[in-house]
Amino acid sequence: MEQRKGIWLAVAAYSFWGFVPVFWKALDAVPALELLAHRIVWSVPLLFLIIVGRKHLGVLRDSFRTPTTAVTALVGGVLLSINWGVFVWAITTGHIVEASLGYFINPLVSVALGVIVLREHLSTAQRVAVGIALIGVAGMTVLSGVLPWISLVLAFSFGTYGLLKKRVTAAPPIEGLFMESTFVAVPALLYLGILAGNETGALGSSTATTMLLITAGAVTIFPLVLFGAAAQRIPLSTLGILQYIAPILQLLLGVVLYGEAVSSGEWFGFALVWIALAVYTIDNARTLTVEEQTGSAPDLG
Repeated sequence: MEQRKGIWLAVAAYSFWGFVPVFWKALDAVPALELLAHRIVWSVPLLFLIIVGRKHLGVLRDSFRTPTTAVTALVGGVLLSINWGVFVWAITTGHIVEASLGYFINPLVSVALGVIVLREHLSTAQRVAVGIALIGVAGMTVLSGVLPWISLVLAFSFGTYGLLKKRVTAAPPIEGLFMESTFVAVPALLYLGILAGNETGALGSSTATTMLLITAGAVTIFPLVLFGAAAQRIPLSTLGILQYIAPILQLLLGVVLYGEAVSSGEWFGFALVWIALAVYTIDNARTLTVEEQTGSAPDLG
């Protein structure tokens, strides 16, 4: 029963992320930097309420008092801001397809960063998967004549963020996200204050826009809460397979709903990345299944 509930929670989280471009598209008249600022600022009070509800204020206080943890959170906040900002800009300017590619590539980027930074060992299948993905991105660049920078920035910013969260100095997930958001909320508030002072901000321009901007925090935090609940109930291998729901839905939204054109070069890149992901996912699922059966799987807390 718990595992079934976990699967549905994961499907809900990834589906939410898959359809979230519709929300940001409704705000495409608002500059991406302003959207990013609202997304950060309105996330802070919601995260604080969650921490209070979990009675983890002591954990939060200790995390803020630990210098290495605070620095880790600051860097994490910058990386998240880059990821959130580029994603919102991509959605509101008609680059949903390229944004979806970033989240297809992300698992493979995480693998590559693990090798480069953590000196992790790759299986033969993982090496093949990373190599195929590299060929796909390179081929897309050559055939399309444009480097898919949106995809790469999204993949590398989130991959590096994931790498940072592996540090022993990182705070627990919810507390860490609150710290990260709080640090970057300071410049975000200053920016929104300047816009309000100049009467150029979108907040208050219309009831619909104001409500959507205030909701930006909930749209950011809600799927993370669902994901966290799912991660406690189902194996990591299952989460790894389900994670592709989000970019698949984003790709479909971009092509079908918003009519974004996809060149032959882009389809070539997508095809190779999908092949790479199939190789990686099958190998990863097999490895994790063996670990879970032998009791050697890592403790995810």
